[in-house]
Amino acid sequence: MRKLRWQLLIIFLTGMVVGVLLLGEQPQPNSPQATPEPVRGGVYTEALIGSLQRLNPLLDFNNAADRDVASLIFSGLVRFDSRGNPQPDLAAEWGFSADGTLYNVTLREGLKWHDGQPITSDDVLFTLDLIRNGGTIIPADLQEFWKGVEAVRLSDLAIQFRLPEAFSPFLDYLSFGILPQHLLDGKSIEEIADDPFNLAPVGSGPYRFSRLIVEGEQITGVVLSSFADYALAKPYIEEIVFRYYPDGPSALKAYRDGQVQGIGQVGQDILPEVLAENNLALYSVRLPKLTLVMFNLKNPEVGFLQDKKVRRALLMGINRQGLIDRQMQGQAILADGPIMPGTWAYYDKLPQIEYNPEGAKALLKQAGYAYASEQDVYLSKDGTYLRFTLVHPDTDAHRQIAEALQAAWAALGVEVNLEALPYDQLVVDRLTQRAFQAALVDLNLARSPDPDPYPFWDQAQASGAGQNYSQWDSRMASEYLEQARVTADQAERARYYRNFQVVFNDELPALPLFYGVYNYAVDRGIQGVRVGPLFDTSDRFANITEWFLAGRVLRPASPTAAPTTP
Repeated sequence: MRKLRWQLLIIFLTGMVVGVLLLGEQPQPNSPQATPEPVRGGVYTEALIGSLQRLNPLLDFNNAADRDVASLIFSGLVRFDSRGNPQPDLAAEWGFSADGTLYNVTLREGLKWHDGQPITSDDVLFTLDLIRNGGTIIPADLQEFWKGVEAVRLSDLAIQFRLPEAFSPFLDYLSFGILPQHLLDGKSIEEIADDPFNLAPVGSGPYRFSRLIVEGEQITGVVLSSFADYALAKPYIEEIVFRYYPDGPSALKAYRDGQVQGIGQVGQDILPEVLAENNLALYSVRLPKLTLVMFNLKNPEVGFLQDKKVRRALLMGINRQGLIDRQMQGQAILADGPIMPGTWAYYDKLPQIEYNPEGAKALLKQAGYAYASEQDVYLSKDGTYLRFTLVHPDTDAHRQIAEALQAAWAALGVEVNLEALPYDQLVVDRLTQRAFQAALVDLNLARSPDPDPYPFWDQAQASGAGQNYSQWDSRMASEYLEQARVTADQAERARYYRNFQVVFNDELPALPLFYGVYNYAVDRGIQGVRVGPLFDTSDRFANITEWFLAGRVLRPASPTAAPTTP
């Protein structure tokens, strides 16, 4: 099943922030001697940047603020931990056939919707039909994927999914939020898009919709209450309130005024001030976004880019940490490949390609490039200069990065011209058409816990509508990617991905620069918060049931002397 997942190539940077943070920092309790004991009750209020549109997991693709709230209201069959491992949600268990084409999923017993009605396999099948017939609302490739999968009701609690061929990332597709058939039956996805359900939803997550906060004629917030019959652990915090704000400064002001206890996204406009707030714990974690330079390896105008020595020299000539420190203002993680660090598929023993401009120059010399005369400032070989055009998104952030790359490569004797284009034009006219020489892009792998690098790097995706824009033609790398897609055993898949990363690191069909980060702030009075690497910003609520307001403090028992032997 060589389907493209609904990954999008996003060519913009969001939430870039100032200052250097300790990534993944987990704020510590004020006193190492005190252990807070969870107490049920209380209210947590968070500021979201944006506005409410529709609280429906099938309609929130383009609104992160909606996904944040909907993630607490709705559940899927499967959820994923921060390493990308599947965990049971509404599903109690699952199994698959030896050939990987049949998946049997069994729901937990006694599942209930927030209105008390039972959840059955019919609700899952109903939601799948909405996805399959999603019109212009559901991404087209996601619709096509599910049209190729047959879902069969085995019982009230059991479903069998029949795939046309083995596809190991399949569990990735079972995390969609499930909708209640008894409330929406008979309605198309277009009708549901305009249904009052979206402003008073009924789900099955840890929190149920309580009410909207309306000021004048504008929705300014939403209130959720804990759900006693939630399939997993009941939350400690009784009520979650989300308030909507147009920007970071207004959200920070709301915190200082005591209106909220958390800020859903801390951007560069408020980061320095947030860092100065002693009572705000700041979490900085990796986003599923990779910024890299793609080369068009089949463009005859720049045949020298087919030489992996040249590509390696170009990477060695970039001070990537300097890019992070200056252009990214400290808010990124140095990248070494296309698979996200912290996930089960990431290989952490790859040789690091360090910044080494002198070594880069030596490598270019080995490849046969030299200055034609003393007056030349650019290298050439057989009359062909090392010269290419780097196209980049027309944003200030990308322009600064592109200019830094241009200067770094000029220092090696490589001439780079810059071309800025609007996002749509860059993707549609250049990348899709393979009409570029080099491109600065961001790959956004949001909502895709399974790494599955196949769409961007396999040979089969190099032509037509495929996303292998570099047209990398490595049979060895493709074999590893294809085997990883049909192998059920995760340890075996990890081995294939390890080998793929080794080949990628050796050939460098693209130059990985850095992974993005996300900053999130919560008042220190809220305990139990843990934020790991994210696959979506709503994943910051992954352990929401363990959050609690600081309650009674347990002091460690005094040490007692060991009994003496007479």
